[in-house]
Amino acid sequence: MLPSFDPNDDEGGLKLLEDLTQNARQIQEQVIEKILTQNANTEYLKSFINGCHSPDVHLFKNTVPVVNYEDIKPYIERIANGEPSNIISAQPITELLTSSGTSGGHPKMMPSTAEDLDRKTFFYNLLVPVMNKYVDGLEQGKGMYLLFIKPEISTPSGLMARPVLTSYYKSKNFRNRPFNRYNVYTSPDETILCADSRQSMYCQLLCGLVQRDDVLRVGAVFASAFLRAIKFLEDHWKEMSDNIRHGYVSDWITDPNCRASVSLLLTKPNAALADLIDAMCGEKLWEGIIKKIWPKTKYIEVIVTGSMAQYIPTLEFYSGGLPLVSTMYASSECYFGINFNPLSKPSDVSYTLLPNMAFFEFLPVEKNNGELSHCNGGSVPPADEFETVDLVDVKLGHYYELVVTTFTGLYRYRVGDILMVTGFHNSAPQFRFVHRRNVVLSIDTDKTNEDDLLNAITKAKLLLEPLGVLLTEYTSYADTGSIPGHYVLFWELKNRGGCESLGELESSLMEECCSSVEQSLDSVYRRCRSKDKSIGPLEIRVVKHGAFDALMDFCVSQGSSVNQYKTPRCIKSEEAIRILDSRAVGRFFSRKTPFWEPFRAQYSQ
Repeated sequence: MLPSFDPNDDEGGLKLLEDLTQNARQIQEQVIEKILTQNANTEYLKSFINGCHSPDVHLFKNTVPVVNYEDIKPYIERIANGEPSNIISAQPITELLTSSGTSGGHPKMMPSTAEDLDRKTFFYNLLVPVMNKYVDGLEQGKGMYLLFIKPEISTPSGLMARPVLTSYYKSKNFRNRPFNRYNVYTSPDETILCADSRQSMYCQLLCGLVQRDDVLRVGAVFASAFLRAIKFLEDHWKEMSDNIRHGYVSDWITDPNCRASVSLLLTKPNAALADLIDAMCGEKLWEGIIKKIWPKTKYIEVIVTGSMAQYIPTLEFYSGGLPLVSTMYASSECYFGINFNPLSKPSDVSYTLLPNMAFFEFLPVEKNNGELSHCNGGSVPPADEFETVDLVDVKLGHYYELVVTTFTGLYRYRVGDILMVTGFHNSAPQFRFVHRRNVVLSIDTDKTNEDDLLNAITKAKLLLEPLGVLLTEYTSYADTGSIPGHYVLFWELKNRGGCESLGELESSLMEECCSSVEQSLDSVYRRCRSKDKSIGPLEIRVVKHGAFDALMDFCVSQGSSVNQYKTPRCIKSEEAIRILDSRAVGRFFSRKTPFWEPFRAQYSQ
């Protein structure tokens, strides 16, 4: 399933991609045959296809249900608590990958194997020839990629549970990777693997400044992380310049590996470079700063599809006209596809799914009155009633929800991503990422759905009820106008007892409402707020009576039906936000950082 090729061989890599996409149907058949043959005796598959030692795809699709995480969670938790891997996988499960989605307020966990790391390496290596096809000379310099690890825990079984990128950066596949002249980083591995995110950020940016003449591309995984780095540079450039001027690393960088690796680059004072940084970063306006500091940069590589699209205007402000490149589509469950046209505009980005990465199925989704719903009906039917479409049989212009069967023990699993077919590369379809199912708010890796938001607000509004104040309507939006971005809630309040003015509502009480909402949101949100500092304090804007009537009038004017109108729990239209903002009579922010700790509690027996 994993053809070998030299990542330095562009022609060989492109030919391999042609072979994969030309034979998509045949390869998909081989993938599902291998997965089923290898895992036929697992407890999970035997419960559906017991007695058949060589199940085929038709039996598989007729007997094994399409599932959500809640359906497979008991199996994964059993493995986390020490039961053998063959519950779901014939190959040993070597670690559990925590996703940005949550279950019961805790990150979902996806099984992973040693072979899966090889599959990810194969995938990363294929990105190189695609970029080289469109951008010349990348082997003549370095990439300033800002990469970070996140917290991890050991489960009762001894398996580590950690985010997918943390898993990869800590693996021997990354740490002992062979030299690839197209993928040389300015950041020493020691700075990437530093557990202190502030020290890691500082050292990686400092290394990028020292090597500014070698930098041909810059980036991070997500647009939000890259912009957070720019904000960090705004706050620390003077200190970094001073380090460069005097040839030393700041005393507060105490991680020994970080300090040693950066010191190798700061071997002597460089007053000329420090003066240059002072001149550029000292300007009042930072428009185009990336191109100024790193003048040879050819593009910015960050994911700007899905919820990250909200950061495009800010990226364009800082970029100086550099292309924004989204190279890949991946998740904790599986790595899916590659952008074969990486210099396309962000709004035109499509990903070609690689047929050897997993077995792909698709649930048809219809678009009615601008809203997407499953073709089986408005409500979601039982999982075993879904009819799926195979990878090569999807139709141009149609919408689907992605379902995967992986080599690591997920069978007919609903990823939750809604995709639209935009074309085909040979026989492999190309998809535009539309959105995550049910997600209404996202700033960084957080994904807050409508139910979680409702539950958090329901708890918070109880603080107001002793005063006779009722919450009559609410909506929300992700404000990314500042770095880091933050959640904004619009609340319309009604007083049962006669106080007409907002002034009679104590600011401290509304701030406590903000804090209550935050503490009730899931573990990923609270980690982003308290540990990663990638989300700012939540804000509640109280609007005057009638504000939501004005919002309804606007939505109806845009084509919504009066009879079927429901207040949207998240708004993205700038005009809709302006309508509510113009009627705001109070703004309040959370003054407490929500409590967060790794999710050990879910393993207690």
